[in-house]
Amino acid sequence: MTSSERGTRAVVAMLFAVALFSLMDAGLKLLSSQYPTFQVAAMRGAASLPFVLAWALATTGLRPLLHVRWPLHLLRGVLGVAMMWGFVYALRTLPLSTAYSIFFVAPLLITALSVPFLGEQVGPRRWIAIAIGLVGVLVVLRPTGDGVLTVAGLAVLLAALGYAISAITVRVLARTDSTQAMVVWLMAMMAFGAGAFAWPDWVPLRGEHAWLIVGIGLAGALGQYAITEAFRLGQASLLAPLEYTALLWGVLLDLTIWGVLPDGVTWVGSAIIIASGLYLLRRERVHLEAERP
Repeated sequence: MTSSERGTRAVVAMLFAVALFSLMDAGLKLLSSQYPTFQVAAMRGAASLPFVLAWALATTGLRPLLHVRWPLHLLRGVLGVAMMWGFVYALRTLPLSTAYSIFFVAPLLITALSVPFLGEQVGPRRWIAIAIGLVGVLVVLRPTGDGVLTVAGLAVLLAALGYAISAITVRVLARTDSTQAMVVWLMAMMAFGAGAFAWPDWVPLRGEHAWLIVGIGLAGALGQYAITEAFRLGQASLLAPLEYTALLWGVLLDLTIWGVLPDGVTWVGSAIIIASGLYLLRRERVHLEAERP
């Protein structure tokens, strides 16, 4: 396979992954109006677990799943539960497109957190880009106007922070543990951890929602496989900007299912956040090229 073919396959896989995760999020939003937040988070993990476990056993076997760095996996499990709770809670009231707009701050947070946790160097230009991105978040939230600076808006920020910290731990875990182990244990801990919180107020599952729960599990598992394949074939600097296509899916799904569209201010804030993220990716690519012998 030529480098051009690998790049094309990587882009297609990444676009497919983003679409699948967006469909999964739409399913989570539909369920969030019928079940408690922790229960929806638990169902997300439990529904995907059989699929990702079958994938892991078929590709790496059982041994790599058991010989892992348990403290970091437990940390990712706690972060996963908090992240999923925050995102599902927000989806009860926020449109998908608005939630995505706020969540796009995650790449900026990853860059900022890489300094204290990974010892990476972030120059003044990238710090300025991070600051501008945070201004974009404030534009979307509109804390002094009729914006979404509510518990739901802050819950998305909590989810983005949890995602960013989890991404940092992935960089550390990837040195010793397999991708399959990271995915399987995250789904398992999300299912059992969120399930423990949900158990006292557990609502019996309704038969008409079975297809939706299975669909969420399948979309989440296939999305995880697709994004893994994308990053196996292509460069991160090429693929990361494609994550922003989630906003287009969010708008399409909001309009199709719920009949809502983001307002002009949300579009402006989203544009600021995305522009900041794209600039950070460009600077990262420049630094990587400068470091090559």
